Amino acid sequence: MTNRFIKYKTLIFLATVLALGIISCRSYKDLAEAPAPDSKGLVRNMPENISDTTSIADMPWKEYFTDPKLQQLIEEGLNNNLNFKIAISRIKQAEATLMMEGAANQPTVSAGWQLTHTRTSSGKRGTDVLGYSTSVNQLGFSASWEVDLWGKLNNQAKAKYAALLNSNENKNLVQTSLIANIAKAYYTLLAYDEQLTITRENIASLQKSAETMQSLMTAGQQNAAAVEQSKALLYNTQLSVPTLETQIRVQEDALCALLGRKPGPIARSAMADQSVSSRLSYGVPAKMLAKRPDVKQAELSLRAAYATVDVAKANFYPSLTISSASLGFAGGFTDFFKPANIAASIVGGLTQPLLNKKQLKGNLKIAQAQQEEALLTFQNTILTAGQEVSDILFGYHSSLSKNENRGKQITSLTKSVDYTQELLKAGEANYTEVLSAQRDLLSAQLNQVNDKLEQLTYGVSLYKALGGGVR
Repeated sequence: MTNRFIKYKTLIFLATVLALGIISCRSYKDLAEAPAPDSKGLVRNMPENISDTTSIADMPWKEYFTDPKLQQLIEEGLNNNLNFKIAISRIKQAEATLMMEGAANQPTVSAGWQLTHTRTSSGKRGTDVLGYSTSVNQLGFSASWEVDLWGKLNNQAKAKYAALLNSNENKNLVQTSLIANIAKAYYTLLAYDEQLTITRENIASLQKSAETMQSLMTAGQQNAAAVEQSKALLYNTQLSVPTLETQIRVQEDALCALLGRKPGPIARSAMADQSVSSRLSYGVPAKMLAKRPDVKQAELSLRAAYATVDVAKANFYPSLTISSASLGFAGGFTDFFKPANIAASIVGGLTQPLLNKKQLKGNLKIAQAQQEEALLTFQNTILTAGQEVSDILFGYHSSLSKNENRGKQITSLTKSVDYTQELLKAGEANYTEVLSAQRDLLSAQLNQVNDKLEQLTYGVSLYKALGGGVR
C-alpha cells in the first residue's frame, strides 16, 4: 500500500512538472499588435481611391538603379561601409541576448562530482586527534528552475525578441540610407562632370568671341571696351573651372568614404546616360509607409513596451521556483554505483512579494509611461514619414514641370547667341547684347543640369522614403 501511494505521488508530481513545463514554454514570438495608424490625409492632396498598389519600394535596388557603375558602387558600399557592418554586429548581439532570454524559462541542469572527506578526533577507539575519517563520494545531476506561471519570463523574452527585430530594422534603415546616399553622391558627381564639360565648351566659344571682337576692333567696327568686356567674361568663366574641379575631387572623396575605401578616383558613367522617370509609383495610402524601417522600428518599440508592462504586472504575483533538485549516487567508494547509493532531493518554494519599498509599483508606472512614450513616438514617426513623402512628391512633380520651359529657354538663348553674333558682324547689334546672350545661355545650361540632378535626387529620396532598398 505504501509503495503504491509513493508511485501515485511520484506520477502526480511528474504530471504537475510536465504541465508547468508546457505553461512555461509559450512562444515569445507572439507579440501584441500595435494600433493601426490613420492613413487618411497622411500624404497631402493624395486621393483616397487609388487602386494601383504597385510601389517602387517593392523593387530591388538593382532593378531601380540600372546604371552598372552605380550598381557596383552600391555593392561595394554594402560590403565595406563601416556603419553598415556595425548595424550587422548589433543584430548578432541582439540574437545572443534573445538566445539567453529565451532560455530563461528552461531549467538549469548541470552534472558534477563531489568528494567530502572528514576527519574527527573521537570514535570507537576513544579519543584520537584527527584519527577517524569518513569519505562521501557524490556523482549526479543537479537542476534549478523558475516556473513561468504568470508569463513574466515569456514577456521578457518577447521584449528581447522585439529588440532583435528592431536591430534588424535598424540594419535595414542603415542599408536604405547608405544606398540612397551613394546614389545621391554619384548623381551629384555626374552633375559636376556635366557642368565642367559645359563650362569648357562655353570657354571655347567665348575665346572665339573674344578673337572676333579683336578682329572687329582692328577693322574699326568695335572699340577696346568691347574687346575687354569679352575677355572679362572669358576670364570669369575660366575662374569657375577650378571651383568645379575642387567640387569633383571633394565629391569623389566623400563617395569613397561611403564605400569604406580610401580617397581616390571613382569610375562612373555620364549624366546623359541617366534617365528621369515621368511617373513614380507609390502605392495606396494605407500601405505606403508600411515598408519604412523607421516606422517598423517605432512599431516594434511599442510592441516591446507592451511586453515590458506585462512583466512589471507579473512581478506582483508569487513566483514558484525549484531552487535545487538533484539525482545521482552518494556514498563511499566501495560499490558506489549499487542501487542502495541512489539519492535524490528537491527543494522548491513559493514567494509572494509583500513589502518592496514601492519598487514594484514604481517599475510598473515607469513601464506604463515608457509604453505611452513609445506610442507617441510611433504616431510621430508616421506623421513625419507622411510629411517627408508629401514634400518629396510635390517637389518631384514641381521639378518635372520645369523641363519644358527650360528646354525652350535654352533653345531661344542658343538662337539669341547666334543671331546677336551675326548682327554684331553686320554692325546692327551692340557687343553687350552678345555678351549678355552668352552669359544667359551658360547659366541656363548649368541650371538644366541642376534640374536633372534635382529630379534624380527626388527619385532616390522617394525610393528611400517608401522603404525601398531593403533587398
